[in-house]
Amino acid sequence: MNFGQLVITDLRKAFLSPSGERIEVLRGISFSATPGETIAVVGASGAGKSTLLHLIAGIEAPDHGSIKLNEFSIENAGRVELARYRNACVGVVFQSHHLLADLTAAENVCLPLRLARHDGRKAMRTALEALDRLGLAGRASHRVTDLSGGEQQRVAVCRALITQPLLVIADEPTGNLDSLIGAQLASDLISYAGSRPAILIIATHNQDLAQRCDRVVTLEHGRTSET
Repeated sequence: MNFGQLVITDLRKAFLSPSGERIEVLRGISFSATPGETIAVVGASGAGKSTLLHLIAGIEAPDHGSIKLNEFSIENAGRVELARYRNACVGVVFQSHHLLADLTAAENVCLPLRLARHDGRKAMRTALEALDRLGLAGRASHRVTDLSGGEQQRVAVCRALITQPLLVIADEPTGNLDSLIGAQLASDLISYAGSRPAILIIATHNQDLAQRCDRVVTLEHGRTSET
């Protein structure tokens, strides 16, 4: 799959509260992005940033609207097509990491390559090189449960980029990091987007990180404004 422009049109998503009330989180989101472009998605907690990222990644389905990478319509794709899309084209950095606790840092990072049937030794070598670039060479053989929150976040970033995806979705990637390491991680993500080139969409409360992106999309009351 060789995707280019990402086009999001009139995206809407609602959830039911425990009391049965319908809560409209996204009320018609539209924007586009091209390879090499970095976009920060900002807004108050509960504004729908994570929901938007999950929809773009194909993890959740929208109630209305379209998400397209070239001619591939994410909202209309079947289960097998979505799995192929995520495995081949998307790298996701979850806010809660979603690492496998019984695997080491290196095993977590190389897992996407193994799932794509890459040679095991080459996959592990690639994973070790990625961890080394983010200063985690000495932690590669440690189980992720023995790592700090910041170290787990860096492992999650390594895993997201290991397949060289065309679209990177990052939910608060610097949230658990100190300012120095967070700035370096942000530089790595932005540099990756420019060199691949790839589309990078980051949900963040970090205003410094947001200002380093090409564009800032602000979510408020389910709608967007751009700067």
